[in-house]
Amino acid sequence: MIPFSDPSASYKAHKKEIDLAIERVLKSGWFVLGQEVEAFEKEFAVFHNESIQSVGVANGTDAIALCLRSLGLTQGAEVVTSSHTAVATIAGIEQAGCSPVFADIDPSTRCIDPKSIEQVVGPSTRAIMPVHIYGQPCDLKSIQSIAQKNGLQIIEDCSQAHGAEINGEKVGTFGALSAFSCYPTKNLGGTGDGGVVLCKSLETAEHIKSLRQYGWNNERESIKPGFNSRLDEIQASILRVKLKHLSTDNRKRRAIADQYDDAFKDLPIILPQRSINELHAMHLYVIECENRDSLLKYLRNRGIGASLHYAMPVHLQTGYFKRIRGSTDLHNTESFYKKNLTLPLFPEIGQEAIDEIILGVKRWFEEK
Repeated sequence: MIPFSDPSASYKAHKKEIDLAIERVLKSGWFVLGQEVEAFEKEFAVFHNESIQSVGVANGTDAIALCLRSLGLTQGAEVVTSSHTAVATIAGIEQAGCSPVFADIDPSTRCIDPKSIEQVVGPSTRAIMPVHIYGQPCDLKSIQSIAQKNGLQIIEDCSQAHGAEINGEKVGTFGALSAFSCYPTKNLGGTGDGGVVLCKSLETAEHIKSLRQYGWNNERESIKPGFNSRLDEIQASILRVKLKHLSTDNRKRRAIADQYDDAFKDLPIILPQRSINELHAMHLYVIECENRDSLLKYLRNRGIGASLHYAMPVHLQTGYFKRIRGSTDLHNTESFYKKNLTLPLFPEIGQEAIDEIILGVKRWFEEK
């Protein structure tokens, strides 16, 4: 089976560097929040912007919650976001004690629609959390205008968009804060859980560093309620290795997407949108077509690990059904979920596999 993603291939591609990094940590005898985490935080910050601060945390869900907590947003504060996202986005908002509110997506980008945001902003709304879904940057210029008009904070969910850009500026640098997941399947992924918060001041970074470890000060006194959300040294050392290769790996992803785009351009398929002023991270290559389930079954029978991202929007899942404001007017979101299909794409995928995927899609259209 050709997998839609293969974290083990990433390890094999950088095996020598990763093995040396892990050995360095094991020899050091320090395994949580040490020199590797500090070095990764500095390198990840500089990767985005010299003026940015970075804080390593346990996972992307915690990163979202810590962003909100650091802004003082807790019980009763509404955060407008998209139902078209990994459920972790919503879990992180609720973990902070905030209330998610759903806005619809723009069908061309699959990202949150600024017009829909305006329609759901209410008296309790305190923030907007745009999700750069699949590596596609959101329309942050319009979102920034809405936020400024309504006195709202922006927290970017960049968990699928490591290295994506808008007009040469990396996503994660536009909002007050941003959250990243470093789960193994991400463009920048470890061999376990990990997450990062980006912020714009040393003071905010120190506040989040306190929150991630029980609200401790330097004397290990809890001066505020906090979390246990610590990035371990082994994951940090691996992420340091992979960060050096992130831009190259993202270019490989886009080159594979170029092959798919060219092969499928004459088929009745909606392809991912890529704008001239944006750099797509191409975390996932997601198409839209009629009779999606038939194509999915056909590809899997041919040994192609096509998948769904996602099988169901958050607002229709049992744990969230009919309890989140904005859930009743998500026409574009629900329409998209009838057609979406993810094709395998990762930097190490071979040309033979790419050719087989292209052939499989074309054959289905010929035979149906």
